[in-house]
Amino acid sequence: MQIHVFDIWADYAHFRKYYTTTSPLSFSFPPPSTIAGILGAITGLNKESNEYLKVFNLKDYALALRILNPIKKIRVGINFVDTRGSNMKKPMSDKKYQNRVQINTELLKQPKYRIYLSCLSDLSDSLSEKSANIFNILINNIKNHKTVYTISLGLSELLADFQYIGTYNCEEWHDKNYNGLYSSGNNYNHVQRLPEICSVIPEYNMIDGEFEIEDNKQYFKESKVPVNMDDRRIVKCYSDVVFEPTGLSIRAKLNKYYTINNNDRENVTFFSVPSLRS
Repeated sequence: MQIHVFDIWADYAHFRKYYTTTSPLSFSFPPPSTIAGILGAITGLNKESNEYLKVFNLKDYALALRILNPIKKIRVGINFVDTRGSNMKKPMSDKKYQNRVQINTELLKQPKYRIYLSCLSDLSDSLSEKSANIFNILINNIKNHKTVYTISLGLSELLADFQYIGTYNCEEWHDKNYNGLYSSGNNYNHVQRLPEICSVIPEYNMIDGEFEIEDNKQYFKESKVPVNMDDRRIVKCYSDVVFEPTGLSIRAKLNKYYTINNNDRENVTFFSVPSLRS
């Protein structure tokens, strides 16, 4: 299984929590559906028909995310046009009827993430030839630092940049009988400590929510992160996600994770849909 890796960053980002309205709050990292939108912009997929959600779904693609820069959140007052009542007809010079409203919005400052992406065509028969061709276009565009549409981190004003890191083979690991970790090749390798996972961890990938508390690390949880969204923009799956906000790894007991064969030997766990979990 090959993993394609690239970094993405911006000056600011905002991934609105759907349950906050008056003062929008932000998730600490982009949910999978947001990443699908970024991949669609790089590839040039139609947003109006939600084609990017049809193509970059978690049945055909494996997706993981790592926090590279420490999470820093600030609140900024953003001016929006006030469309309530008849204010749009009032002159802007009349201070009693200014047609704007200021909303305090939570932004992420200097965010940077690492995206791990793999096509599951070798594991699933559901991937069409068209989707496979789109995936090849995506990887070529990332390698050549090209996009069809401008990419952003959340809001369209928060422009982003990206850099291709590399393509690597990886090794799949499972947990068996709660007494050690073994590879997909059945080469048993019992360990003294839980593996260090550098990606954010969907809670459904954890066994009994077990992880190891270490000094000088922080442990946060984002609640009800939308994981899987269909092409009608209906969220089919939510999950709590555990992460270390400064970008450090977390030792956790997982159903499955992957070791990437790069210089850092990064361990990651992927977002998935319920039917594909093991």
